[in-house]
Amino acid sequence: MSSSIAAEPNRLFPADPGVRAIARQLFDLVENFPILSPHGHVDAGVLEKNTPFSDPATLLISPDHYVTRLLHANGVPMDRLRVGGNTDATPREVWREFCKAWPMFEGTASAYWLRSEFDSVFRIDPHISEATADASFDALQSRLDDPGFRPRQLFKEFNIEVLATTDDPLDDLEAHAVLAADGSFNGRVVPTFRPDAYINVAHPAWLENTDRLISTAADGKTGYAGYLAALENRRQYFVDHGGVSADHGVRTPLTLKLGRADAEELFAKARRGEATAEDRDVFEAHMMYEMARMSVQDGLVMTVHPGSFRNHHLPTFEKFGGDTGHDIPFAVNYTEAIRPVLQDFGTAEGFHLILFTLDETVFSRELAPLAGFYPSVFVGAPWWFLDAPDAMLRFRSAITETAGFYRSSGFIDDTRAFCSIPARHDTSRRIEASFLARLVAEHRVTESRAAELIVDIVDAAPRRAFKL
Repeated sequence: MSSSIAAEPNRLFPADPGVRAIARQLFDLVENFPILSPHGHVDAGVLEKNTPFSDPATLLISPDHYVTRLLHANGVPMDRLRVGGNTDATPREVWREFCKAWPMFEGTASAYWLRSEFDSVFRIDPHISEATADASFDALQSRLDDPGFRPRQLFKEFNIEVLATTDDPLDDLEAHAVLAADGSFNGRVVPTFRPDAYINVAHPAWLENTDRLISTAADGKTGYAGYLAALENRRQYFVDHGGVSADHGVRTPLTLKLGRADAEELFAKARRGEATAEDRDVFEAHMMYEMARMSVQDGLVMTVHPGSFRNHHLPTFEKFGGDTGHDIPFAVNYTEAIRPVLQDFGTAEGFHLILFTLDETVFSRELAPLAGFYPSVFVGAPWWFLDAPDAMLRFRSAITETAGFYRSSGFIDDTRAFCSIPARHDTSRRIEASFLARLVAEHRVTESRAAELIVDIVDAAPRRAFKL
C-alpha cells in the first residue's frame, strides 16, 4: 500500500477518535456512489474522440489556474508554464518548475487534490521534489501512455453518471450527440448553455456574436426581437440535446426589468458602439432578468456565478489571455440585486435558481435566508477559492442553521481538470461526513438521520436542484 498521506483512509475526518469513527461510518455509505457533476468545464470532444493525454505538464499544470497562479506568485514566470498557448518551455521543463516549487503548495487545496490524483488515479506515489522531477515525470508519462488510460475508460473507472460541459450558445453540440448515440458509452454528458459573450456588451466579440446569433437562429426576425428569439431558440436546442442548465458568469448578480422600448433602445445603442459603461451594466442586468424568464419558460436551471474581477493583471491578460490565474474575488450583494427576478419568478413553478458566490459572508447573510424562503432558490456549493476542505466546512455551517440540508445544490466540481473529478468529489463526501459526525456527537442529529442526510447531500441534492 502507498505510504502517501493521500492513501490514509481517515484523511479529512475529525481528529477526535469517537467523532472520526462516526464520520467513517457515514462516509462508507456514500463512498462508492456514482459521481454527479452538473457543472464543469471538461470538453465533450475529449470524451467523444477518446483522445490520449499528452504529458503530465499539459494535463496537470498548464491548464490549472489554481496551480499556475501560485507558481507565478512564487517567482515562476508564466512563459515557463506553457499557459495561454505559450510553448517557450518544454513539458518536462514545466514539470521541473512545478516540482521545485512543490513545498509552496503545502496546506493548499491543490496539494490535496494532486496527491489524491497521484494515489487514486495514477496509482503511483511520485514523492514530488526538485530532485525527483524527471523520475516522477517519467512515471506519470508511463501511465499516460498506457492504452487503458484514456478518457472514456477513466469516465467508467471514475464511476461518473452525469457530466455537464460548458458550451457556447451557437455550438452545434455534435460531440454530445455522438456520445448520446453511442451505445458503448455508459453515462450522460450534457451541455450547459453559457451566454455570457452574447449578453455582456463589454465582451470584445459581443457585436460579432450577436450578428451570428441573429443570422443563425432568429427565424428571420431582426433587431432586439430577433436577438431574444434567437436566444430562446438556441436554449431550446440545448434542451433538445440533453441540456439541464444555463450558466451565467456575470461580474455582479444585478438584475433589472426594463420596459420593451428601453431594452430595444439600449440594444440598438450598443450595436452602434455608443453604449456607456453604465449602459452596458444595465443591459446585462436586464438580460439576466430575461434569462430567468426564459428559464421559467423552457425549464433550464439557472445558475449564477458572480463576484470575480476577471483578468486583474492586464499585462498578463494581454500576453497570455484569460483563465491564467489572475481572476480575483470581490464582495457582492445578492439581496437587492436579485430581487427583480425573485419578485416575478421566485415562486414560479418549476423555476430553479442556483446562486453561487466567491464572497463567504454572503452564505449566511443572504443566500441561506433567500433559499430559506423562496422555493426557486438553492444555495450553490462552495466554488472557486472556496472548494477546499476548511471552506467547505464553513459553508455547511454557515447555511444549515437557516436553510437546512435540503436547499443546497449538491457538490459542484467546476473543473477543467478531468482527472481531478474523483478527488474533488471524494473530498466533498469526507467533509459532509465530518460535519454530520459532529452533529451526531453533539446529539443534535441522530445517527439514523445523519445516514439519511449524507445520502441526500451526495445523491439526491444534485438530482433535485439540477433536475437530473
